Amino acid sequence: MKANYHTHTWRCHHAIGTERAYVEEAVRAGLQTLGFADHAPYPYPAGYVATYKMLPAQLEGYVDTVLDLKREYKGQIEIRLGLEAEYFPAMWEGFLRLLEPYPIEYLLLGQHFLENEYDDPFYCGKRTDSPERLHRYCSQCIEALKTGKFLYFAHPDLLFFTGADAVYEKEMTRLCRFCRERDIPVEMNLLGIIRNRHYPNPLFWKIAAREGNRVVMGSDAHQPEGVFVQDAVRKAERLLEACGCNRPVERLL
Repeated sequence: MKANYHTHTWRCHHAIGTERAYVEEAVRAGLQTLGFADHAPYPYPAGYVATYKMLPAQLEGYVDTVLDLKREYKGQIEIRLGLEAEYFPAMWEGFLRLLEPYPIEYLLLGQHFLENEYDDPFYCGKRTDSPERLHRYCSQCIEALKTGKFLYFAHPDLLFFTGADAVYEKEMTRLCRFCRERDIPVEMNLLGIIRNRHYPNPLFWKIAAREGNRVVMGSDAHQPEGVFVQDAVRKAERLLEACGCNRPVERLL
């Protein structure tokens, strides 16, 4: 693992540590590239506030901090400026306008909610046996990836589906096939391994192997020591090998 493009900051309200601490940990671990991709702000309707991502007013400070570190650590490690973002159709154009003044280098698709969040508060990490929700999740992610704005698809197996495996396989085959046709990598999420979550889902990764998807590892670090966890990397490698997946891509930028 030479690069990690999935690193958060304190601005998302559920991560800790300074940006410098994440960089120092990445240098210590021998990473060649560290990409910051904190939860992107969205121009929600007046009165709605998402508590798990930075506010629009914090975006400039985020950008300035990462760019300062990029200059300071030049020659030691390559630092990239990104964001993890959802695709919310009603606000998508406003979101792109919000980013226009800033030199954002990449976006990761991390779809945590359906529709526009405020009109469907179902969190995709909660259990559901609804084929309709699974179908909507896959369709919304495909619509997002069609924009061509995303470097890769973060934790694509986030939706915690407890219904029939045959239904899951049908929908995720559709999603994985689209990613393969567009050459969009799917992320093996190391935080899910570290915290023993319901993802990575072996069934998803068997589908990804069959469809020939490109794979990237993402630390999804919410604290400095999570930037590179060797044990999690080894477990991820074993899972990918058992499922027959392609070897992870080491660098994307």
